[in-house]
Amino acid sequence: MLVTGIVDLFVKNTKKELKNGCLSYVDVLLYLCIDFKTNKIQMAHKSGFVNIVGNPNVGKSTLMNALVGEKISIITSKAQTTRHRILGIVNGEDFQIVYSDTPGVLKPNYRLQESMLNFSRSALTDADVLLYVTDVFDSSEKNADFIEKVNLNPAPLLLILNKIDLIDEEKLIALVEKWKTLIPRAEIFPISALEKFNIDVVFKRILDLLPESPPFFDKDQLTDKPARFFVNEIIREKILLNYDKEIPYSVEVEVEQFLEEDKIIRINAVIYAERDSQKGIIIGHGGKSLKKVGTEARKDLETFFEKKVFLELYVKVEKDWRNKDIKLRNFGYQPD
Repeated sequence: MLVTGIVDLFVKNTKKELKNGCLSYVDVLLYLCIDFKTNKIQMAHKSGFVNIVGNPNVGKSTLMNALVGEKISIITSKAQTTRHRILGIVNGEDFQIVYSDTPGVLKPNYRLQESMLNFSRSALTDADVLLYVTDVFDSSEKNADFIEKVNLNPAPLLLILNKIDLIDEEKLIALVEKWKTLIPRAEIFPISALEKFNIDVVFKRILDLLPESPPFFDKDQLTDKPARFFVNEIIREKILLNYDKEIPYSVEVEVEQFLEEDKIIRINAVIYAERDSQKGIIIGHGGKSLKKVGTEARKDLETFFEKKVFLELYVKVEKDWRNKDIKLRNFGYQPD
């Protein structure tokens, strides 16, 4: 009541002095921070990009989904599940956190992987806060040059040590000491993204580190990606889960039709393989394998869109698409 009364008095006096032209610089700043509908002082708004980087299969996407509170990135136990840079946006009354999930850092063997590495490198250039994710089984020698780039990056750095529920306390202490030596400037947070252990602590620290800024996106926006992108990713997730060997890494998905009606969404999508033999494996005997992928994807799509979905899948061959710049650009990648 006392604070409200002071603000009310300040507003009345300020409006009078504003007319007379005798306001100080401090008065003007405070005046601009007042919401005149409620006569309450507005808190400064924070906003920034929180970029998540690290080696493949350490739990970056699981962490992203836990921090956002929604399934933005697909998750499987296979490496190279994430191929794009995906934004997940969390909004509060006085903050906006723009999380960025990136592909795992690897030494590229073909043009697609070069594009994936470009997404990871770009995350080092525009981060307001950088999250380097590792886990209790990860090797620091795997991509030492990238770790060096992370260490030299000027953005505040949180080292996220994931999957700590899988080791004992003694091993955890040893790992924390090891990472303190490797990246001395990092703040280290042991977590379990899958069990959501310590996620709230990481979130609070991120909020502390965010710079003051207006929001970059609309406050009701969850991601920067269109609906078709998530259709592609959900179908590709089911391919990753249902096939082994080279199949998951040799396919891409493209939506040819996305027609939304009042009660149903009608989707036609193409699965591109690199070879005729792969096409046969994807379809399976009597089409059973493809039907299984379609059924699982449709169920997830109906949950995602909260609406009935009719999904038709086709399989085509695009030979060596992973090394063709034109095809990669069509699929949304960024080859050099």
